[in-house]
Amino acid sequence: MPEQKMIFSHKPQISISVSSTARMWLVSLCAFLCVLQSALSDEGRSLIVAFTSFFSAVLIELLLTCKKYKFKKIFDGSAAATAMILSLLLPNQIHPVYVFFGAAFAVAVVKYSFGGLGSNWLNPALGGWLFIRFSWPSVFKHENMPSVSEISLSGDFNSAASSITDFLNSNILQAAGVQLPSGYVDLFLASSPGIITDRGLFALLIGTIIITAIGINRGWIPLVFLSVYGLLIQMAGDVNGVLWNGDMLYGIFSGGTIAAAFILSAEPASSAKLKGSILLTVVLGAILSWFFRYKCMEYSGCFFALALVNCITPMIRVIEDKFFLSGKTSDKIPESLI
Repeated sequence: MPEQKMIFSHKPQISISVSSTARMWLVSLCAFLCVLQSALSDEGRSLIVAFTSFFSAVLIELLLTCKKYKFKKIFDGSAAATAMILSLLLPNQIHPVYVFFGAAFAVAVVKYSFGGLGSNWLNPALGGWLFIRFSWPSVFKHENMPSVSEISLSGDFNSAASSITDFLNSNILQAAGVQLPSGYVDLFLASSPGIITDRGLFALLIGTIIITAIGINRGWIPLVFLSVYGLLIQMAGDVNGVLWNGDMLYGIFSGGTIAAAFILSAEPASSAKLKGSILLTVVLGAILSWFFRYKCMEYSGCFFALALVNCITPMIRVIEDKFFLSGKTSDKIPESLI
């Protein structure tokens, strides 16, 4: 009797209730809120970075798609999302020329050389960031935000942050017998040169709450990423090497970690499809993020880590496809797996 095999009629798909177009524009809005906060303290330089990135990405997309799609393609929001996410990863003082080439590379090479939206194996914004980072590394000399201890030693406190810290200590935390050290609130209202995602952290947190609540991304992904990353910092002692003495709050709220957790690691187009595979890549991304930042002393180590994880994702997808195409089961994909 010949062996019978039953295969799935559909490959694994991402189950997200919000349409791709709506997701792209909402993510763009979230990123723009972050840019706006950063621009308030740098005389609008962050806005110049964002607008340059947006203009470059949209222009290249128009040139590549206008013949086939006329002007319809730019309304799907993918070019805008790529541009705005890229701007978050860049220093606020970067020259617009570098931003233009980075955004152009992200759209023309990373996105469309692999077939367009959904076909790229690497997040286009990460690809544009890597292009600038390796082509002109000197422009990232001001990306580092001062640590809480450095802020405390220098005494260079943001006046608004100091007022908020005093209010929290006097009216809320005092009842619990704890005090918030000076410097932590400064991370949310940074005014020193740095990458835009760190400088606009407070607005970015608001934006990530919105996109998570709407269901644009899977809320458990950033939760796992931040939990693993924070635990490693606390356990391994970040740069000081003293076990169980790491500054977890500073590690999470600097170095672009929030953007990495909520936007880059949760981006479905360049990720695996099955929950188990996604969990594996998220945990791996968090471990590599800690390694690159605290062992390799790379401030934006989470961006390198997630780019590396993107590189191995195609192999994971091949394994997933073979599993679905050779499994002896029903032709309906179990909801618990996707």
